[in-house]
Amino acid sequence: MRRPNQRGRVEPSQRQLRVGELVRHAVSEMLIRGDVHDPVLEGHLVTVPEVRMTPDLRLATIYVMPLGGRDQDEVLAALERRKRYLRGEIAHRVNLKFAPDIRFQIDERFAEAERIEKLLQTPQVRRDLEPPGRERDEEES
Repeated sequence: MRRPNQRGRVEPSQRQLRVGELVRHAVSEMLIRGDVHDPVLEGHLVTVPEVRMTPDLRLATIYVMPLGGRDQDEVLAALERRKRYLRGEIAHRVNLKFAPDIRFQIDERFAEAERIEKLLQTPQVRRDLEPPGRERDEEES
């Protein structure tokens, strides 16, 4: 049995990570080569930054992000329409006992990183990040 980390979360096993990476590569390759025939997907570059597998490897959550964050809903709908084809291709490309069910989600990490970056640039936070004594030195100058 896996134990929770310091934050109380159970970390994915090495097998989950390895299979997730294999699925990520398979989906990325299909999208890059244009194997998924859909007019919406053909007009967008879609990155697949992460795939998370459940412990039993029967469900893969595929995180995607269209380049520039444009038309996220349309891209997600196109992937959902092609889910059956993608699942079959994943089964052929990744040697598993069962083809995992797949679901798609937009990767929010990029937006979250941008939000944090903007927050760090605000005057209040910049003031708090200044080394002690530096404000006094600038006032004396």
